[in-house]
Amino acid sequence: MSFISMRLHAFESFFSGPYLAFATKADEEGYGAVASLFRAAARAEQVHFEHHAKVIAELGEIPSANIEIPVVGTTKENLEAAVKGETYEKDIMYPEFLAQAEKENIAGAIDAFEDAKAAETVHAALYQNALNNLEAGKGAKKDFFVCPVCGNVVESVIYLTNCPICKTETSKFMLVN
Repeated sequence: MSFISMRLHAFESFFSGPYLAFATKADEEGYGAVASLFRAAARAEQVHFEHHAKVIAELGEIPSANIEIPVVGTTKENLEAAVKGETYEKDIMYPEFLAQAEKENIAGAIDAFEDAKAAETVHAALYQNALNNLEAGKGAKKDFFVCPVCGNVVESVIYLTNCPICKTETSKFMLVN
């Protein structure tokens, strides 16, 4: 099993589970908009997981998931953990994976990692904004839209025709709230 497939699959599958647990906690604490963001990010991480599974399968390997029981704190603590996790992915993990994919000359992995790194940058910013404006996240749920190709998350598709990351038509985006 290659370096890329060993590390990558476990990480993305790890992050979608906690985000769903964090969404439940945010709902319990009355942060509907934050819960919606966590659900959208969980769906985005699932998109990454599926994309990475395809790359791993193309390498002739069998994708597997590493499921762990998440540690759930308060909504504020969960947002802090999410910012930290997304920042790690965009600043450390994906750059390392990209370098290795380039070294191994794996075109599919390079594309997947570039898209995921760009999406993680968006996720980190959304989480940081939610953390900075936590009280604004109280109340009703909020609509988010997830790109089914790269996992980008946007708050509206009204003025977008294509994903800014991978150029997928926004008509294909998944509504999550």
